Amino acid sequence: MGILDIFIPKKKEQVAINSYFRTLNAYTPSFTTYDGGLYEMDLTRSAIHTFANQVSKLKPEVTGKARPELNRILQYKPNPIMDTTKFLYKLATILSVHNTAIIAPLFNKDETKIIGLYPLLPSNAEVVEYRKKLWLRYRFINGEVGAIEFDKVGILNQYFYRDEFFGESNGAMSNTLKLLDIQNQGMQDAIEQSATIRFMAKIGQNVRPEDLKAERDRFSQMNLSNENRSGVMIFDAKYADVQQIESKPYLIDSDQMESIKNNVFNYFGTNENILQNKFDEDGWNAYYEGKIEPFSTQLSLVLTNMFFSEREKAEGNSILLTANRMQYASNKTKLQVSTQLFDRGILSTNDVMDIWNLPHVEDGDKRYIRREYTGAENLDNELNEVDDEE
Repeated sequence: MGILDIFIPKKKEQVAINSYFRTLNAYTPSFTTYDGGLYEMDLTRSAIHTFANQVSKLKPEVTGKARPELNRILQYKPNPIMDTTKFLYKLATILSVHNTAIIAPLFNKDETKIIGLYPLLPSNAEVVEYRKKLWLRYRFINGEVGAIEFDKVGILNQYFYRDEFFGESNGAMSNTLKLLDIQNQGMQDAIEQSATIRFMAKIGQNVRPEDLKAERDRFSQMNLSNENRSGVMIFDAKYADVQQIESKPYLIDSDQMESIKNNVFNYFGTNENILQNKFDEDGWNAYYEGKIEPFSTQLSLVLTNMFFSEREKAEGNSILLTANRMQYASNKTKLQVSTQLFDRGILSTNDVMDIWNLPHVEDGDKRYIRREYTGAENLDNELNEVDDEE
């Protein structure tokens, strides 16, 4: 059984579309997953990994009563081979590398209900029209081709401009990637060159080619091999001149290298403190607001539209991806938030336990308002008692 048989049901229409389709207005919106090795550079991979790693900690939460079983599916295992953290990590990685990420639905046996999700990584994909209906047609690197109704898939994108469905390529990063590659090659060459002593020696007489080779080997063995531990080079009068050739490979200076790094940081919306886990709460909040939250907002809408009908959405059913941002706050900030919001009935005991990364307690979902601390549900009765006493 192939990957298409596992993740996408084979309907007659889906088979037919592989042999017959027409493009939209003679133009086929499409994208390819090759972007010139963006994921192969250490700095760009670090930026992508950091983003995906933080995204993997988001928590899917289902509101409404239409699909109560979705909480279990989305919070633990969206598909047979991935838990939620792996699903989110891979989805964020695909989006960062290709600026387009496709989520394929997993259906139940009669294909009436979505019971899971899988992040697709086709080698290319295109939106086509078949019988006045839009389809997503794609091909994997092994040659397998599949198609699915466009309104059943979820698509995330960034750098969304010219194409109606897919994000732009990473062509804007080409020059920076080339400079990174040249710099890495230059550093490698510098190390190799520094470990090699090169000399040019001139013999003051005519010598036959075979004798010249023998003399070169003798000179190298005597002066340049490990046997010469003195560091002193000695040669006789047959040599008219011996000169050392100094190889000076070019390296980009620190200012230029800093400029290249900033190009990467700007493109991926990150910085060195984020990549090296040296951020404080202000740095994390800025990264969350600028990078994590837009992703979680987009994915929340995509998943909501995949799982719920228009009527169900109107009744308040939705999927949200949330993060406990207080985990990155200082202990002083945590204490201030815990005490101030707990007193006012905004946070429950278990909410406070979450801030401090502690296990929940029994009856921890109750909320309290200070007087000196009473159950919020009893507040009206106690106020009436006070009025009666007066």
